[in-house]
Amino acid sequence: MSEKYWVPAVERANHVIQLLAQEPGLHRLIDLSKTLNINKSSMFSLLNTLEALGWIVKDKGDTYSLGPTLGGYSSAYFRQFSLLESFYKEAALSVNEVNETIQLGTLHGTHVVYLAKEESDSRVRLVSEPGMQFPAHATALGKIQLTQFPYEKIQQLYSEKELEQVTPFTVTNLDVLRKQIETSKETGYICEEQEAALGFYCAAAPIYNHEGKLVNGVSFTMTESSWRVKKEKAINEIMKLAKRLSNHARLGQSTHQ
Repeated sequence: MSEKYWVPAVERANHVIQLLAQEPGLHRLIDLSKTLNINKSSMFSLLNTLEALGWIVKDKGDTYSLGPTLGGYSSAYFRQFSLLESFYKEAALSVNEVNETIQLGTLHGTHVVYLAKEESDSRVRLVSEPGMQFPAHATALGKIQLTQFPYEKIQQLYSEKELEQVTPFTVTNLDVLRKQIETSKETGYICEEQEAALGFYCAAAPIYNHEGKLVNGVSFTMTESSWRVKKEKAINEIMKLAKRLSNHARLGQSTHQ
């Protein structure tokens, strides 16, 4: 493209987004300034603007990660492809079986980004919506996707971060989180009880692509009264749904090859 039509400010913003996508929660203002060779004054203005727009968020320790606005764009982008089409079709069948809400999410750094939701006919409505982010360690949807990593990678992800205590039941110890993840690798699912929101319980399972790589997760969410009655059924059904979606991902890939 001709330099006549090039916008340097947009290019700088793109460099920031690219770096934070690769290494979320690791860079402060001074780090970004040095790494990208942008003076501190310009970087300060750029980060403030991106933060105000929700493109990035400032973490504890004054480091930065991608923000919920980009999650919303990501959801819109993925909506063009077959995974979301498959989700809405298959999740509706599973909701009919269990009559609880199902969510689809993807992992970004140490956060899960919600991509889609299929509601049940319950009067209880979840506050999470496509595009929103939540700490992965506090959700079944996030934890099940952490199972793709060896423990060394998880230690690296959380090396400079505390495990935020969202509720009194949230896991805040990395060794406890590791044990939960190791167990779920064996069972193929993970449960979370009131760690993300008081009174809510979840069961999640992983979705794999044609290469056998874990790429997304799906989860049932319900109230305590429903959990006591439907826990086992929800676990079985969410695993079936994840398997069907994994099959769709494999078939979709082979169709386009």
